[in-house]
Amino acid sequence: MLSVGDEAPEFELHDQDGQTVSLSDVAGEYVVVYFYPRANTPGCTTEACEFRDAYEEFESRDVTVLGISDDPVSDLKQFEDDHDLPFRLLSDEDGTVSAAYDSYGEKNMFGNTFDGVFRNTYVVGPDGTIAFVYEGVSPEGHAAQILSDIERHGA
Repeated sequence: MLSVGDEAPEFELHDQDGQTVSLSDVAGEYVVVYFYPRANTPGCTTEACEFRDAYEEFESRDVTVLGISDDPVSDLKQFEDDHDLPFRLLSDEDGTVSAAYDSYGEKNMFGNTFDGVFRNTYVVGPDGTIAFVYEGVSPEGHAAQILSDIERHGA
């Protein structure tokens, strides 16, 4: 896992609208980079909807929210539409960015082994370093926890 104080790996990915997004686009502000396994699955939907419901509070603190999965852009667009998500969802189909954030690798489910995205979150500070690390998070209450931590950190 990346640690607090580490330089956040730069990335450039396509969002749900096919637009290119990079970490440097939001340099100088807090950025929530949350990794989730699969769009429109129960846990990922819960997590995304909690970020949606708290989005105005993130915006009021000048905090950008970016969700990253290995879903194709078309699936991300459907996810956004199905749940009225106001933030950008980024497609990391080959897992390169997720791996750079220690959030991609071998998983086991129902006796099958495959590579996939782990549910981890990093908050990148205005200086481009990792300010907070959340590994193997529970979707419920995660957005509120991040807001609380950012508030205590002075943002």
